[in-house]
Amino acid sequence: MTAIDRRQLFFSGGATLAFSPIAFSPLAAHAASGPGPYGATPAPRQLAWHKRQTYAFVHFTINTFTDREWGYGDESVSLFNPTDFSADQIVESAKAGGLKAVILTAKHHDGFCLWPSRYTEHSVKYSPYKDGKGDIVGEMAAACRRHGLEFGLYLSPWDRNHAEYGRPAYVEYYHNQLEELTTQYGPLVEVWFDGANGGDGYYGGARERRKIDGHTYYQWDKVREIVRKNQPKAVMFADSDMDVRWVGNEEGIAGDPCWPTWDYTTPYSLEKANAGVRGGPIWNPAEVDVSIRPGWFWHADEAPRTPANLLNLWFVSVGRGANLLLNIAPDRRGRIPDEDVAALKAWKAIRDQGFATNLASGATVTASSDRGRAYAPKNALSQTTTWAARSSNRAGAWLQLDLPKPATFDVIRLSEDITKGVRVDDYAVDIRVSGDWTEIARHTAIGFERLIRLDQPVTTKAVRLRIISATAAPVIRNVGLFRLPDVLEEPGIRRDEKGLVTLRSPAEGVEVRYTLDGSEPSAASALYAAPFTLSDGGTVMAVARRATTGVVSAIVTQTFDVSPARWTVVSTNGEKAADLLAGGKFVGPNNQPLEIVLDLAQNYNLNGFTLKPIGQNLSVDEITRMGPPAGYEIWLSADGQNWAKEWGAPVASGEFSNIAASRSEQKIRFDAPHEGRFLRLRLPHAVQDKPVIVFAGLGIITR
Repeated sequence: MTAIDRRQLFFSGGATLAFSPIAFSPLAAHAASGPGPYGATPAPRQLAWHKRQTYAFVHFTINTFTDREWGYGDESVSLFNPTDFSADQIVESAKAGGLKAVILTAKHHDGFCLWPSRYTEHSVKYSPYKDGKGDIVGEMAAACRRHGLEFGLYLSPWDRNHAEYGRPAYVEYYHNQLEELTTQYGPLVEVWFDGANGGDGYYGGARERRKIDGHTYYQWDKVREIVRKNQPKAVMFADSDMDVRWVGNEEGIAGDPCWPTWDYTTPYSLEKANAGVRGGPIWNPAEVDVSIRPGWFWHADEAPRTPANLLNLWFVSVGRGANLLLNIAPDRRGRIPDEDVAALKAWKAIRDQGFATNLASGATVTASSDRGRAYAPKNALSQTTTWAARSSNRAGAWLQLDLPKPATFDVIRLSEDITKGVRVDDYAVDIRVSGDWTEIARHTAIGFERLIRLDQPVTTKAVRLRIISATAAPVIRNVGLFRLPDVLEEPGIRRDEKGLVTLRSPAEGVEVRYTLDGSEPSAASALYAAPFTLSDGGTVMAVARRATTGVVSAIVTQTFDVSPARWTVVSTNGEKAADLLAGGKFVGPNNQPLEIVLDLAQNYNLNGFTLKPIGQNLSVDEITRMGPPAGYEIWLSADGQNWAKEWGAPVASGEFSNIAASRSEQKIRFDAPHEGRFLRLRLPHAVQDKPVIVFAGLGIITR
């Protein structure tokens, strides 16, 4: 069966194109004049998923205790021993942030199981936690029920511990574990299947690379059958062939537009995942997964995002019709850290305050047309009723709100009734100023919910939604106008490869104050006006401040190490040596390891190095051929002549965890400091067995 055949079979019940006749009922007179579904529409489980909007990921396993992002699979079960685990505290933390569900990593790539699976000894059953009588999955499921949150589970297809991974026996094992998880822990709202599949691993002691075909190896038809049988209301997440798709990045940003529809007639790409497919025959909305900290698992040297930053992520995910899956990571106690909880609570407080009053309430609503009383214009103000324009009224349709009194707002909320499909393409929002209409926003795609955040508040007594283009007559509900509290996101801090530091203001008319001496910036600190040099490293602390109101952002701190401004490339087999230190696209040879020798200009006591993966600016052809490096080997020398036994054992070797999906800078710390001026880096192969290695920059860690 082809991928598209499987998808259409899987999406029976409303997720593919469906034009069902309307059965007779007492409301037949209204229904007959109402709009029928247009194009793809969501299945009931997908509609429930859309209404969830914002929920929590929880990454917790042996990695929490090894300070890794990906476990290799050889970790001892004795390492898993949280000192004060509290499922209630974790769930209450999620609830404090307004998150409506929790998805727990029951098994990550290292293969350690957070439940006492009968099919393996590599589980919590053989760990010190509760003397082997604990069940993290069961405790989390029960805590969610106590606190009114829904529950879901992540089960990694890849297992770097299992001896049979890559062979048929592992697939049976995986199906057995999925059967356990979907039958033992009550209702699940989502089952999450990660896209990382195959590579280096322990594999029962084999310590080798194993490659599988991710499309066929796991027998996804059987996987779907198990979930559908045991958890019919749960959506499934994966790169493709499931209810919900990946948004194509781990930065928390949905496309603009981000269509909830999909097809299998055009090639898959990260850009396609981010944007969706307008008019696609399959309902397959995007889920935006991002972590509150830089890593997915807890690391002591990382800090959580600020409430203002979380608010911005919410607007570029939920505000674009996607769902936000925000990761919160328990520490080694087995609790969400206090600073993370504080950020979650403050984030929710901003949203609660900003959306407490709908300034559109009480408006007189008129429209270009309607389909009768059941679809009257005033219905657009409700979350349960809709305004529907006549079938002939597509482009040029409009909806006007005349407010009881002038209102000041900076957020506009719009929704389509997605049970009738996605109908609106391009649209604008106008306000009346001194008797004339002025356009304040123009966008593409509404979908389940669109939140338009204006750069500055506007004041008016009349607002108009104007449909510029639509594939079917619009069906609109839930129009709202809101005023956020004055919250500033922290400034952006960036340093280029020449050591030049640039500070970015979060909004027009907002000043940035900064310090370089470790003191907290204030209104009296240096005012940023132009880039400055910080080649040898240092700490920049900055704050955004709206001078007219005195509102300030959270303080952001960025510590820089030595820049590559004085470095030289001694040798490399990459394509352009000059590009290696320029922060651009550095490309290795075809089907060969990439090797680099650098002169750092002086001796340093090195604690590690950094590697910056390439961003999303690769062509379709390059994406098929190129990928970031999967692993590394590194040597150091004081003179460039005497290396460790002439390329003997490297000072460090390992893998770049999660580099294929997360394009954030990789930081590799050595087990102990090593002195050297010359650095030799060998990158054996690219991720996903692509023939060419590509990345965007190197750095060193001396602090």
